[in-house]
Parts: sequence; structure tokens; C-alpha cells
Amino acid sequence: MQPESLKPEPRAIQQDSDRHAETVPFPERGCPECPYLRLFKSTVYVSDHEQSLKFYVERLGFTVVADVAYTLDGRWVAIAPPDGSALLALVAPRPGTEKARLIGRATQIGFISEDINSTYDLWRTRGVHFQHPPQQTIFGVTLAIFQDIDGNTFELIGSDQFTREMEQQRQKASDRIESERRTAQELEIAKQVQARLFPQCQPSLKTLDYAGLCIQARHVGGDYYDFLALGNERLGLVIGDIAGKGIAAALLMANLQANLRSQFTLAREQPQLFLQSVNRLFYENTIDSAYATVFFADYDDTAQRLRYVNCGHLSAILLRRNGTVELLHSTGTVLGLFEEWHSPIVDCQLLAGDILALYTDGVTESFNETGEEFGEELLIEALRQNADLPAQQLLTAVVERIQSFSSTEQHDDITLIIARCMRDS
Repeated sequence: MQPESLKPEPRAIQQDSDRHAETVPFPERGCPECPYLRLFKSTVYVSDHEQSLKFYVERLGFTVVADVAYTLDGRWVAIAPPDGSALLALVAPRPGTEKARLIGRATQIGFISEDINSTYDLWRTRGVHFQHPPQQTIFGVTLAIFQDIDGNTFELIGSDQFTREMEQQRQKASDRIESERRTAQELEIAKQVQARLFPQCQPSLKTLDYAGLCIQARHVGGDYYDFLALGNERLGLVIGDIAGKGIAAALLMANLQANLRSQFTLAREQPQLFLQSVNRLFYENTIDSAYATVFFADYDDTAQRLRYVNCGHLSAILLRRNGTVELLHSTGTVLGLFEEWHSPIVDCQLLAGDILALYTDGVTESFNETGEEFGEELLIEALRQNADLPAQQLLTAVVERIQSFSSTEQHDDITLIIARCMRDS
């Protein structure tokens, strides 16, 4: 049985006067658009599975890939050599059947070894019976014939050309594994760096209990939330969603975070000028198609007043203590797409028991196995059902509800801020 790279259609062999054959290189895949096809298995008929498995596993170093108890021929065991993708299927037919007569035949199956002499010596020490040691053939390859405990015979093949091909494949596989390892390591570092961009502490307020989190679907993503200490008992609540996913979105998110934190001193007295400045920096430092939806709110801990701007983001949910819901809709366009940006500032008074929820589309667009989305209504319902909990516990309860609803793989970042007004000033 040959590895995948050694299974091309046979080519014509040009023989010289000494009847030696020239080994030709293996062709590249000539039909990229064709369905992929490779050898799956070759069947070997044996008399006893357990005895045969001891031979193939213990002496040849094969591994068991599948063991199926009930098939047309009874038990079916698939084994694979240490290197290679094709399988041997071991079948023990019922005595007296036509297939039972195939036990102990010449299988015409060949195994290629990069060092036939070493493989020969190793298998011989393990008790494998060879009909003859490795011998040079007229076709320029080295060949040895061995048999299993039922007398099924196989070829062990060695060839300089085949060895070079195998070494090239081994090197490609090694390079690919190393590349994947480096990529995984770099992504893990990027994940740790991005985690430091999220708020590491929360300014303490008298009248507002709040919490936030971001659960990324990949190592890194484009969702962002932040808490900005504006001074004079004022807190900035920020949530944003960068257009795109993965590394590109994460880089843009870091750019946006840097712009927000470098300009936030303007936010307390001139929130509109603050966001205009952020927009201009984001516009100038990114490609034309880059933009972010952002919800920015300035909470006054003394007056319990919320001033907000919704830059093309999803409507925030304000669940009043009497159960009514107010949606804080978009007030202006997204940031970074246009050089000039304008939006009115909206004031909102909070009372004890009111709950504010800011979120990204990874929350409402989470879907279950039928394709149904979690949606705004289920989010409001989850807030209502847990309205008496402190902010952190309420946040945890909502996220658990989302994850139980969408039990499949997470497809987008889930970012959420919950703020609960604790008492009237």
C-alpha cells in the first residue's frame, strides 16, 4: 500500500538496453476543479482478527482506525501504516465461503519504505517472515516479499526516487506543521494583547452598578467595549463593532480604542466634539471601507442622567423598573466611513431599578440548530426575568441564556454591557 503521493496512474516505462527502467516524477494534480479522489482501502482476508491484529499492530507498527462489528462479511477492521493515508481492511470471512479461499494469497499490495534495509531489519527482529531479503530488480527498485500469519504476501519496496519524493512530502508536512504552530502561537499572543485592550478596572459609582464582557468567536475579533473615567463622578460607557472579522477587525478595533482613549478628555464637556475627533482620526488612519458602529453614553453619577450618541449601532435597551421598554435608536451615522460626522446628543434620566443593556449583533444574531435567531425580544425577556439581580449576575444570566439557546458553534463575538441604576439620588 502506497502513500497518497505515490499513487499516480502508471506511466509507460522506457527501458534501455540493460532493461533498466527510469523512474519518472509524480505528476501534479492536473484537474484542480475535479472532485478529490484517493485510494481508500485494500482488503486482506484473514482467518482470525485478533491474531492478525497482533501481527499488524505489534510487529508492523500499524494502528487500528476503525473496528465495525456487523457488516455483510461480519467484523471489519481498518488498519493504517505509521505513515500514509490508505487503509488495509481486515476481513475474516466465514469458513467454506468463496472469500475464505482468498486467505493466504499474493495480495499485490506494496509498501514503500524510505529505508528498506532498516525496515527489513526491524520487522525481522519482530518475527516477520520474509521470503527473501531486499533485492535489486531490473526496474531500478529494491524489493522484498513478506507474509502475515495467514500467508498473505506483500511487497516491501525501496527506491531512491521514491525516497526523495517521500522526503519532499515529509518536509512539506513538517513545514506546514511548523507554520501552523507559529500561526497558533501568534494568534494566542494577539488574543492576550487584545484582552488587555478591554477595561482592566471599573471606576466605582454610587448610583450605577455595571458590568461588561466580550466572548470572542475566534482568537481575536472586532467587538469592543470600554469604561472611561471622565472625572467629576462621570462615567463613559462605550460599545462598538468593527466591520469585518478576524485579525483585520482586531487591528481596526485597536485603532479605534486608541483614538477613543486619546481623545476622551473632550467627552465630559463636549461629547459631540469628542466623537468628531475620533471619527476624523479613524477615517484618516484606516482604509476607505473601514468603519465601526459605536454607542457612547456619558453617565452622571450625581444627577443619574445619561447622555448618549448612537453611531449606527444597534438600539440600546432601557428596561424601566415598571417593565416598560425604551429603545435608544441610532442618532447618527457610523464612525470612520465619512470625513465629517455629526449627531445630536440625547439626554435620558435613569431611576432606581432601571436597566440599560448595550450589545453587539453577536448577541441578537446567535442562532439555534433550526436557524432561528435569539433576537431582541428574547434579550428583553432575559433581562426581565433576571431584573432583580446585581449587574454582574444579570450579565452572566443573560449570556447563559444566549449560549443555551445557541448550542451550536459560536459564529460571532458576543459583547454586552449591563448597567443597573441602584437608587435615586
